[in-house]
Amino acid sequence: MASTKMIDIRRGMVLNMNGALWYCLDRDLNTPGNWRAILYLKLKNLTTGSITDERVHPDDKVDVVYLDTKDYNYSYKDGDDFVFVDAETFEPVTLSGDMVGDMMKYLRENDPVKITFYDGKALSMELPQTVTLKVTETEPGIKGATAAAQTKPATLETGLVVQVPSFITEGELIVIQTEDGKYLKRAAKEGK
Repeated sequence: MASTKMIDIRRGMVLNMNGALWYCLDRDLNTPGNWRAILYLKLKNLTTGSITDERVHPDDKVDVVYLDTKDYNYSYKDGDDFVFVDAETFEPVTLSGDMVGDMMKYLRENDPVKITFYDGKALSMELPQTVTLKVTETEPGIKGATAAAQTKPATLETGLVVQVPSFITEGELIVIQTEDGKYLKRAAKEGK
C-alpha cells in the first residue's frame, strides 16, 4: 500500500478509504476560475459492489492498494462453498457461494478463472469471456433451420438455460458468452 495525492488517482486504481476498498471507475477534475480545484471520483466498493460519487480535494492523501490476481481452476463444491486450485502451485482456495453466485453455471471441473486477492483474502472472481458447454436438453433440431430462424431454450451440462438457434441438438458443444449468457456459435467437435 502506498500513499499518494488524490490528483494522481487514475481509472483502475484501488483505494483504501475509511477502511473499505474502492475501485476508481472515473475521475473528473474541475478547476472553476480562481476557485480551488475539486476532484470528483466515481468509486465502486469492492466488498458490497455499491457505486458512489465522491468529491475530494486534489491535495488530500489516500492509500493506493495493489491487488494480486492469480489463475485458478475450479475443482469441486464443498457444501455451500466452492474450491479452486492455483494453476501453478496447486494450493486450494475456498470461495463462498455468496461470492461466486450465478457464475458457477458457467463452470465445469478444471475450468479456468482469475481470482483477485488483497492481503491474502479473496475479493472477487472473474470468468473467461467465453465457455464451451454441452447441450443436455433441448427440443429436437429442425432440418434446414438457419441462424436467423427462431430460437429455443437449451439446458446445458451445468444447469444453465440459454436461447439457441433451432438447429442446435442435444449433445452438441456450444460457445456461450459469460458476460450475458448469450449463444455465440457451435464449438468444434470433441477429439477433432
